Amino acid sequence: MVFSVKSPIPGFDKIKTVELEKIDDFFMRLKSHDDDTTFMLINPFLLRDYDFEVPEYFKSLLELEEGTNTLVFNIMIVSTPIETSVINFIAPLVFNTDKGLMAQVLLDTFKYSEFGIMEKISNYLGE
Repeated sequence: MVFSVKSPIPGFDKIKTVELEKIDDFFMRLKSHDDDTTFMLINPFLLRDYDFEVPEYFKSLLELEEGTNTLVFNIMIVSTPIETSVINFIAPLVFNTDKGLMAQVLLDTFKYSEFGIMEKISNYLGE
């Protein structure tokens, strides 16, 4: 699936179009159409309780309405061994699959203090 980036991904402002590729139930790959950037994404709902409200600005930007088909993933920095990989839970990627729009949503760190920017995946693997 190809998506238009509606708000620049911090640090990757030149990326305007991306493609989302499914690897398995846990992982997706996000590839830029504008350069060679690739992100590994993870399905947060398979790891932990992960509930947040998309801020109004991003709802408007992504044209999210009740009933809109959406996907949510988090960027994961993959390391070896995999248990040392980290996940950014405070800035999820939200996709409007109906309209082909996406943005990295920056959540309020005070409101969502349980979400970190670099949480080790080992925290969720029962180790």
